Amino acid sequence: MSVLGALRFQASSDSAALRTWIASRLDPLDTAPQYDQAFCSDYDLAAIPRPDDQAFIPAAVLIALARRGDSLSLILTRRADTLRKHTGQIALPGGRSDPGEHPVQTALREAQEEIGLDPAKVILAGLSTAYRTGTGYHITPVVGFLAADFNTTANPAEVAEIFEAPFGFLMDPANHEQREAPGDGGNLRRFYAMTWDDRIIWGATAGILRALYDRLYGGALA
Repeated sequence: MSVLGALRFQASSDSAALRTWIASRLDPLDTAPQYDQAFCSDYDLAAIPRPDDQAFIPAAVLIALARRGDSLSLILTRRADTLRKHTGQIALPGGRSDPGEHPVQTALREAQEEIGLDPAKVILAGLSTAYRTGTGYHITPVVGFLAADFNTTANPAEVAEIFEAPFGFLMDPANHEQREAPGDGGNLRRFYAMTWDDRIIWGATAGILRALYDRLYGGALA
């Protein structure tokens, strides 16, 4: 199915059929984390090698999709200005896993802590492609649909703002920019960026969404 065909399917299907279609392109929810499995990373677009001896910290994020009429929107956050790292950046709800915690547990726990999302309001669909960051995190994206009556409340210690971006916009490769900026050690860093409503979604968050696009649409028309 082409990207345009898939988006038309998305807009015309009932929610159960849509969940089934997306879930069929994801890894099962009970997949055990395997850190030698295929993954994307901050180094994929860079002209520098990925460190072979880097130890990675398990983490997970929630790709929470809300039904808005005949389309979907994605829940995103702007990180609080008081945080020590990634201040003010656009992010998916998520964070570091506790010892022995499955990515699904991490994603739901972190979403509840950061944006007050009740785990009971999330209909889980599957796991997307893992993503490794240059800061040493191995992130498993957990995809889920939100019940119609979900609510969110920002935790001011971690989140400055909660907002939504159209899923169709984020899954359109025409909106996947490649940008460059100086990185550590003088190396040039290249990364994906998506600009929605004057908000720049970039770095790991954009990379995770690009990887989801590849999972759902097979990179067609990229």
